[in-house]
Amino acid sequence: MAGWDRTSRTERFTVTVDPTLLDDLEWRGLIAHSTDLDALREALSVGSVRFYVGFDPTAPSLHMGNLVQIVTAKRLQLAGHTPYALVGGATGMIGDPKESGERVLNSLDTVKDWVERVRHQIEPFLDFEGANAATMVNNYDWTASLSTIDFLRDIGKHFPVNRMLARDVVKSRLDAGISYTEFSYVLLQSLDFLNLYRDHGVTLQFGGSDQWGNLTGGVELIRRSDGGKAHAFATPLVTKSDGTKYGKTEGGALWLDPQMMSPYAFYQFWLNVEDEKVGELLRIFTFLSRAEIEDIETQHAEKPFLRAGQRALAEQVTTLVHGAEETERIQAASAALFGGGELSGLSPDTLGAALQETGSTVVDGDELPSVVDLLVATGLAKSKGEARRTVGEGGAYLNNQRVEDPEQVPSSDDLIGGRWLVLRRGKKNFAGVEVR
Repeated sequence: MAGWDRTSRTERFTVTVDPTLLDDLEWRGLIAHSTDLDALREALSVGSVRFYVGFDPTAPSLHMGNLVQIVTAKRLQLAGHTPYALVGGATGMIGDPKESGERVLNSLDTVKDWVERVRHQIEPFLDFEGANAATMVNNYDWTASLSTIDFLRDIGKHFPVNRMLARDVVKSRLDAGISYTEFSYVLLQSLDFLNLYRDHGVTLQFGGSDQWGNLTGGVELIRRSDGGKAHAFATPLVTKSDGTKYGKTEGGALWLDPQMMSPYAFYQFWLNVEDEKVGELLRIFTFLSRAEIEDIETQHAEKPFLRAGQRALAEQVTTLVHGAEETERIQAASAALFGGGELSGLSPDTLGAALQETGSTVVDGDELPSVVDLLVATGLAKSKGEARRTVGEGGAYLNNQRVEDPEQVPSSDDLIGGRWLVLRRGKKNFAGVEVR
């Protein structure tokens, strides 16, 4: 560990940094592209670097792809570097160009609301106190008052059009058409880097690999306009084994907001990732040490059916995003649904989220059906005859209690949280019933 003292543009401070940071980032597979890697290694090794990572509020919540950047920022801060988390109140009005087509522009009020939501989501991950305390910034603050003439004279003159046309996302959109708004997005993001470089001494930016053209645009703008030296690196796009994006589920994006994706569904996503991706995702998304991850990988390779890797991944990432208490509730709910715990002690919200994920049936609370009818209604039995045989063979359970009488009708006392019944057939097949 090395101590270092420097005079920045605004203050003097001393911070101890971890010189092995870049080695760890490389081992975790978090460096897909980089400006001069030797220069970056030296900068990260000899002193506390001020860096920034940006988040555009193009939705009311951050998602899995953003989480890669959040945990990477946390790694840098833990290693002694100083984060600037930028929420793009200005760039969020435009949105980075997509290969699939033009973005829908959101209103100023919508973007302002999403800015606040995103800010609150980022805050718990970073430390905003201490020698290398994080700072939250909004690029709307320095962009809103910038005149078009000044923008074109001071920023636009440093961007050769031929280089802008050579960007992959632009080339892919030329035939179908790309608006000047999205085409010029790189200028705005580069302006952010220049502003943070000038006003805060920020010399490093990172982001996803799809942002590489924007990242290098900022580095080049700092060199051309101020003769300054800056660094950038890009994290890889996280994909499934077949190369398709990992950021989507059947219900949409893997949101971090618990109102948009329940913590139970979030946990289940990680619990069900492919065996081939477990090691990669443990490296990217968890703060487990190299020795711990390699030990989990060994266990997983020897007995993949125990899903030790997925269990560790689900526990670590869900705890990181939703907290240890919520993770414990989810694990208790998962165990109880398969007969390994007491259902009545579960939070109705957690139980409801679990049952809605697995599929639930709604029934009228005025006159509850019999267990046989419920087994058929939930799809646990194909017919009443099959349902009666299941009960007779001792394979039917209501709230984890074996059903002896096929004509048993649940009472209001059986309702968990006043609205839920859990039916199970055998050890592994269960279904929820919501009583309204």
